[in-house]
Amino acid sequence: MLPGPTNVPERVLHAMVKPVINHRGLEFRKLYRSIVEKAKLVFETNGDVVILSSSGTGGVEASVANIVRKGDNVVVPVFGEFSGRLAEQIALAGGNVIRVNAPLGSVPTLSEIEETVEKTRNIKAIYVVYNETSPGATYRQLKEVSDIASKYGAFMVVDAISIFGGDELLQDKWNIDIVIAGSQKCLSMPPGLALLGVSDKARKYIQSNPPPTAYFNIARYIEYGEKGETPYTPAIPLFYALEEALEIILEEGLHNRIRRHRVTAEAFYEGLISIGLKPFVKPNARSNVVISIEYPNGIDDKKFREELDQKFGVVIAGGFGELKGKIFRIGNMGEVSRYHVLTTLNAIGATLNLNGFNVDMEKMISIAEDKLKTLGSPKH
Repeated sequence: MLPGPTNVPERVLHAMVKPVINHRGLEFRKLYRSIVEKAKLVFETNGDVVILSSSGTGGVEASVANIVRKGDNVVVPVFGEFSGRLAEQIALAGGNVIRVNAPLGSVPTLSEIEETVEKTRNIKAIYVVYNETSPGATYRQLKEVSDIASKYGAFMVVDAISIFGGDELLQDKWNIDIVIAGSQKCLSMPPGLALLGVSDKARKYIQSNPPPTAYFNIARYIEYGEKGETPYTPAIPLFYALEEALEIILEEGLHNRIRRHRVTAEAFYEGLISIGLKPFVKPNARSNVVISIEYPNGIDDKKFREELDQKFGVVIAGGFGELKGKIFRIGNMGEVSRYHVLTTLNAIGATLNLNGFNVDMEKMISIAEDKLKTLGSPKH
């Protein structure tokens, strides 16, 4: 139950053991085009989709290398470790980063972002981390921020690595220029691939302004993609895995999948609140894919998570950075079902009781089950 890497379905694992093929041959071209066609449905875009044999961080680096030039003003809402890292990546590329900071557990307001953009003017781009896994916070006004970017002629770039396929994301409708996704989160496959949805506006800019990078040159990937290839050797087993992972999403139905994540998140939150635990993030920014909960007094982070693992076989994450030892985080990503929710809640309650608490297990499970009834399918 980590917030990535997540559980990988057997179908995806089996897909990875197919024979390695010629990445310049007909069979790979067919595979590549199938992946792109399916991925566009999840990005909800008619634009280009680029697939990098890279971690999600590589996808972010690619977006920065292709959009940001030395001296460019770039606005970044910072509300956790990963938005902080994003700001650092932009600064390393020579960008002038204007941070809009928010305390951990909350997100910058829309008015704070617009005031910053208006005050700075001459903005090249706004970069937003959609879902900050470190505090478990989601920025839910992407469309409104994108409208601000459009108003001031800036690019809108979204790091959706930990939420792509797990919550609503309408690239074209929300007018987002680049969306970055990672393979090991809500797509339920191993790490190693980054996907980028690229708008026509971003593509034209990149083609006219070649970036100072070879491997991460998005225009080159688009050019090769037109013939069903990648410019450099792809991680072929992961491409097979990606095709199967996307097929699983489309079989369930993207909007059904998003709804499932929302329902299981509600079951987690309400079940844990019922036993006196407190979500770390304010209600308007609570993530549906990373459930972050404050530790009650008297609970040691390392001991608690070790007992969960050793006694109940449930693995969750702690906090890191400023939140180390203060919160625990549950990954509600990908294939999470009724079984995963109830098993995890039972394990948390039992572990708290082993540490001197008096958790009303029956009440917690009853509340969670009541929420989960709306899923309607025994599979989930």
